[in-house]
Amino acid sequence: MTPPNRPTGQRDSTSLSPLTPYDRRRLTWEVWIVLAITVGQSALYSVLSLVRKLLAPVPLGQQQTQVNPSRDAQAVWDVVYQVLAVFFALALVALVVYLLWEPGGNALRRIGLDFSRFGGDLGRGILLAAVIGVPGLALYAAGRALGVTVAVVASPLDAAWWTVPLLVLSALRAGLTEEVIFIGYLFDRLRRFGWNDWAIILTSAGLRGAYHAYQGIGAIVGNFVMGVVFGWCYRRWGRVMPLVIAHTLLDVVAFVGYPLAAALWPGVFAPIPTPTPTPTPTATPAA
Repeated sequence: MTPPNRPTGQRDSTSLSPLTPYDRRRLTWEVWIVLAITVGQSALYSVLSLVRKLLAPVPLGQQQTQVNPSRDAQAVWDVVYQVLAVFFALALVALVVYLLWEPGGNALRRIGLDFSRFGGDLGRGILLAAVIGVPGLALYAAGRALGVTVAVVASPLDAAWWTVPLLVLSALRAGLTEEVIFIGYLFDRLRRFGWNDWAIILTSAGLRGAYHAYQGIGAIVGNFVMGVVFGWCYRRWGRVMPLVIAHTLLDVVAFVGYPLAAALWPGVFAPIPTPTPTPTPTATPAA
């Protein structure tokens, strides 16, 4: 029987069979390996990036960072590298979903990453994007005013026809990567270790904040709060899909609307710099 107030498909830690010592060791290794090759790795590099920024002679508020930098000076190779970066990031998401798969079950349905309730998921996702987006913009502006947030160049938008589709793909990559791993995967695995929901929510939110540390102190606070809200929503709804939709919408608006925002509020948003592409593809944190 499904526990009261818990959506069908979402498992309560009290209903799970106790782990054997072997299973506990295996899952412990699995969680650490998944974090080491996905969001945990990015979080570590992000924190180190913030440390370097704080140690730099230039004040944090006068620095900037790019979220979707060019990867090659030649347009055709830039597109190839951008598409490959999205592909391999989504391959890691697929690996995590594969690890969640169990005999006789469907991992996508269990974490609510399917289209069985797409109408409701879409409505919740749009509402959640609005609830998070407006205060998030205000927090970013406040962080810039206080000098604790770097200027984030969200998109090197140019006149090429393929730029917007690539930015939408990048937004989808960020939504799937963060919500499937931070929420769907960690909730499932940490519940098996006997963690309660709020311990999981706060841990996941803290990791999400560290993942965005390269953007400054304000981004850590904002993404921690976002992680708490998203974790609470998943606990209540039992579905990752609304979170993916909300996250993707937030990033699409941020990436595609960045040039307009930079023009309207030049003191808050940094002007788009002349691209200095890297000749070989490099990993960058997702938004």
